[in-house]
Amino acid sequence: MATETEPVEQQIPPMPSKPPTAPPAARMKSAFKEQRGHASARTKDWLAGGDLDHVDIIQAATERKNRKHAEKIAQQQRIVAEAHGRLHHAKMQAENGENVSAATLSNLGGRAAQEEAKLAALQATIVLPPTDREINAVRSGKKMARAAAVAGGGVATLPVLGTVLEQAATGQPLLLAAVSTAAGFGWYLISRPFLPRQAGDVPFAQTPASLPATFLADPTQAGGATSVGSHVVMNVEQLADDAKPYPLRNVARPQQLAECVLLAARAENVPIVEVADVQRQPWGWQCVVRVDEGTPEAIISKSGDLETKFDLPTNGVRPQPLRARRACAILRLVDGNPFATAPGLPYRAPKSLSITDRFRIGTSVGGDPLELSLAGVMGLWVAASGGGKTGILQALAEGVTACYDNITIDCDPHGDGLEDLGDAVRITARSNEQIEAVLLFFLVMSKARARLRAKLGMGKKWKPSATHPAVTIFIDEFPKLSDLAKLLAFDLLLVGRKELIEVQYASQGGTTRYLGENIAQMMALKAVGPCKVGDTRAVFGDDSVREGYLPHKLSPATDTDPKDAGHIFIQGVPGMADEPIEYAIHEASSDVLRKLAAERADAGLLDPDQDSLDGMRGVDLPEYAEAEFDKNGELKKPAPVSLLTWEQLLRLCNAEPPAGSELTDGPARAAVEDSVAVMEKASVDRMKTEVLLVALQEFDPEYADLDVDEFKALMKKAGAGAPLTLGPIGDEQNPRGFKRDRLRNLL
Repeated sequence: MATETEPVEQQIPPMPSKPPTAPPAARMKSAFKEQRGHASARTKDWLAGGDLDHVDIIQAATERKNRKHAEKIAQQQRIVAEAHGRLHHAKMQAENGENVSAATLSNLGGRAAQEEAKLAALQATIVLPPTDREINAVRSGKKMARAAAVAGGGVATLPVLGTVLEQAATGQPLLLAAVSTAAGFGWYLISRPFLPRQAGDVPFAQTPASLPATFLADPTQAGGATSVGSHVVMNVEQLADDAKPYPLRNVARPQQLAECVLLAARAENVPIVEVADVQRQPWGWQCVVRVDEGTPEAIISKSGDLETKFDLPTNGVRPQPLRARRACAILRLVDGNPFATAPGLPYRAPKSLSITDRFRIGTSVGGDPLELSLAGVMGLWVAASGGGKTGILQALAEGVTACYDNITIDCDPHGDGLEDLGDAVRITARSNEQIEAVLLFFLVMSKARARLRAKLGMGKKWKPSATHPAVTIFIDEFPKLSDLAKLLAFDLLLVGRKELIEVQYASQGGTTRYLGENIAQMMALKAVGPCKVGDTRAVFGDDSVREGYLPHKLSPATDTDPKDAGHIFIQGVPGMADEPIEYAIHEASSDVLRKLAAERADAGLLDPDQDSLDGMRGVDLPEYAEAEFDKNGELKKPAPVSLLTWEQLLRLCNAEPPAGSELTDGPARAAVEDSVAVMEKASVDRMKTEVLLVALQEFDPEYADLDVDEFKALMKKAGAGAPLTLGPIGDEQNPRGFKRDRLRNLL
C-alpha cells in the first residue's frame, strides 16, 4: 500500500483503436504556436549571446587588449619621433646662427629623453591576460551589436516590403516570390525545435586572480562550480573519502589542482574548504583558497609539510593572506623562478624625473610593478649579509639621481655604498668625520627650511624644484655609524620629512641590537629581505609572520648562487596597500650604472638653494654638538663636530666645488687650466689620470717631477675631486681620470 511519502504509480489507459484527430485548422494553429515558441526562444538565446563560446570571447578580449597596447606604443613612437624632430630642427637653427638658446636645446633634449623613457617602459610592459571585467565587456559588446542589427534590420525591411508590394500590384510578382521564399526559409531555420544548452565545464583560461562576491559553491550541484576566475573550482564536500594526496607534477588541469590542494590540506589538518581562481603560471600554479575556521595562518605554519605533500622545493608554498577577505589567501605553488619574465631596468635619462614622481624598482611574485616615490619618505631597508642590500640601495639611487630636483648623498662607514653611481652622487662620505659633518649640516638645514617655508610661500611642506631641490641621503651599514652619527641620524629622522631632506637607512638587522633605538616602527617605509625571523617581527610587528610576511624564509646569496638576494617584503609604499607579497628588486650591472652616472654627471649636479644656506646661519646647534665650557668660560670639551659651510663640506668629502666658484691663482688653478688646454689640444673630452699627467709633463716641464699621487692631490686641492670613471677608452672598460667639461666648471 502506498504511503504519503511514496509516489503513486500512474495507470496509463490504452490507446483507443481510432484516436480522435484535431481538425486541420487546429493542427496548423498548434504547430504554428510551437514553431513560434521555438523561434522566440532561439532569438532570445541568440540576443543573450548563448551561442558565444567562452574561449572565443577570451580570445577576442585578449586580441582587443593586445591591439590597444600596440596602439599605445605606436602613438608613443610618433611622439618620440616628433620630439626628436623638434630637437633636430632646433640644432639646425643653432648651427645656422639663428637665436636658439642653450636652455631651449636642453629642454627639447630632456623632453625627447623623457618620451623615449616612456616608450621603453611601454615596450617593456607585459600585457596581462584579460580580466573578468574585460571579458564581460567584450561579451556585452557583441550582445549590443546583435540587438542593434535586429533593430536596424526591422526598420530596413519597411522600404523593401513597399517596393515588393508595388511591383506585385503592377504585374511583376517575381520579387515577391523571391522574398516569400527567403522569408519561409528563414522562418524554418529559427523555428526548428530549440534545446537550451546545458551548463557544462567552462574551458580553463589564464585570467588574473579576482575575488568573487562569495566563494560559496552549491554542494548539491553535481560537479560543483567550475567557472574559473569568478567561482569556486572545487570545495571540500566534493572530495572522495578514499582519495589520497598526490604531487603537483601530476596536475594538468584546474580541477586537478583544486583537488590536489584540498587533499594535501586535509592530510595536514589545514582547514582549507574551497579553492577558486586557479591560474597556470610559467613558474607553477596560483589559486585563491578559503579556510572555514581560524585564519590563513594555518597554511603558513604548515607550509613545510605542504611542500612535502606537493613535492615542491623549499619555500615552494607561498601563501599571501588577503586583507579584503580575512578567511582567504592567494596560494602560490612555485616550482620555478617567478621573476624570470620580469622586465629589466628602464632607461631614465638625466633630469627626466621629479623626486615626487613614482619610479619602478621591482616586480611582485604576481607580476605587478613595485613603484614608489621617495619624496618626504624616510625608509628602512633590512637584509642580512648576502641579502642584496647594496643592490636595493643602488636601485633606489638610480631613480633619484635621474631627478632634476634632487641632491643625492652617499654615507657608508664600512663598505663602498653607491660606488657604481658615484659620479651622479653629490657627496660621498666614508670616514666618521665626513659622515658626522654631513648629517649635522643637513640636520641644521632641515631646521632652517622649517622656518623658510612660509616665507617662500610653500605651505606645510617643502616644494621641490631645480632651484630649491630635495635631498636624499643614503646611509648604508647604519649600525656601524659612530654614536654621534647615530644620534644625528635619529634627529634627522624626526625633523627632515617635511623639509624634503629624507634619509634611507640600511642595516643587516632590524632589532635594537643593530639599530640601537627601536626606530623600525617609526619608519613610514620599511622593507626586509633575507633575514632572521626576529628581524621580521621587529620591523613589521609581532603578528607579521601570522599575517604572511615571510622574508626570513628567503635565502641570502652565496659566492656562486644569487638565491633570493634582492627579494623583499615591503610596507608603507605611498599609494599602495600593504600586502604580504614578495618582490624582486631590479638590479643593474655595474657597467650600466656607471654609464648612467656618467651621463647624469655630465648633465650637471645640483647644490642646495641659497635660501636654505642663508637660513642655516640663524639656527642653533643641538646641545650634544656644541663645545662645553666651565663656570669661568674656559673650554672644557671641544665640539665633537663642526658645522661647515657647503664649500667646506664639499672640500672635506673630496667633492667637486659648487658650480660657479672660482679658483684663486696658484699651482692648483694652473694644473686645471693646463689640463683643459692639453685635452683641447688632443681634441678629447676626457683622459686617464696617468695619460693626462704624461701629457702635462710634455706640455710644461714644471710638471716633470710630479708623480701620480701628487698630481691627484693637486687636482683635489683645485676642487676636481678624485678621478672619475670615464667609460670605455681603448681596451679598458672603465678607467678613471678627469673630464674636460668638469674641469672647465672650476675655472
